[in-house]
Amino acid sequence: MTKAVRVHQVGGPEVLTYEDVEVGAPGTGEVRIRQHAVGLNFIDVYFRTGLYKAPGLPFIAGNEAAGEVLAVGPGVTNFHPGDRVAYYYNLGGYASERVIPADKLVKLPDHITYEQGAVLMLKGLTVWYLLHKTFKVEHGHRVLIHAAAGGIGLLACQWARALGAHVIGTVGSKAKADLALANGCDHVILYNEENFVERVKQISRGELCDVVYDGVGKTTFPGSLSCLRPRGLFVSFGNASGPVPPFPLAELNNHGSLFATRPKLNDYVGTRKELLEGADTLFAAVINGKLHVPINHAYALKDAAKAHIDLESRATTGAAILRP
Repeated sequence: MTKAVRVHQVGGPEVLTYEDVEVGAPGTGEVRIRQHAVGLNFIDVYFRTGLYKAPGLPFIAGNEAAGEVLAVGPGVTNFHPGDRVAYYYNLGGYASERVIPADKLVKLPDHITYEQGAVLMLKGLTVWYLLHKTFKVEHGHRVLIHAAAGGIGLLACQWARALGAHVIGTVGSKAKADLALANGCDHVILYNEENFVERVKQISRGELCDVVYDGVGKTTFPGSLSCLRPRGLFVSFGNASGPVPPFPLAELNNHGSLFATRPKLNDYVGTRKELLEGADTLFAAVINGKLHVPINHAYALKDAAKAHIDLESRATTGAAILRP
């Protein structure tokens, strides 16, 4: 028996139940791992509330973690007991031990800690595809990053700055503004006190942004569209405040022939080759000092409900982990 956090019915944080579960031996192509750190993400909230549908009930929450290999199943030749590994994989992460397909794992370099690995596989790979694949950020681009002091936001600000972009971020407090400025933002907008559209126009001297990365959703739409230059790209990759409501495509025309996309990580790491490309690029950026991984909060796995309360109330900054 091992411990895990399961959801028996969708709802509020109280539905996260810490309990004993059975973990069997790994089957063909599978690996059993002991987890040292588990990443906390808004997608965990989406599954818990039912916004994203889990395959069935009950399910174990969690989508990224890092740990060590305990055993491998038949056919697994590239992993061995004792290997340090990390992964992004839908559900099953909030557990002390688990079985997972070997092709979803990557090996952690010696200079990447378990804690870093646990928050890089979803958040870090998300930033990788957003800045390198969805829109290739280059020197001179002006980018707007909403929730700039969050787990994805801080990594995105750092990496965009390292790529030579001019980075504008939105945050909800002065403390978060200071954090965003220390992590690559050139300008920070306090969205509770300022009209972020008007401030973007002022900061850019009317030239607006090449791309807007919006993981907030409902409360930042349609303002995000007004921050884009003609033919700019609106990247809606999250729903922290609720989903973006349906809107007529003519709105993109009205704001200057804009482009819009709603990407997800699965479509950028759908093959083993893509996963390794993203992980290798990401780990190299950390090892080379381009990315610092700010882990500002840690909770015991049994306190997952408290972690969700803090996450949803915007009480967290940077990345947060659960410790099994």
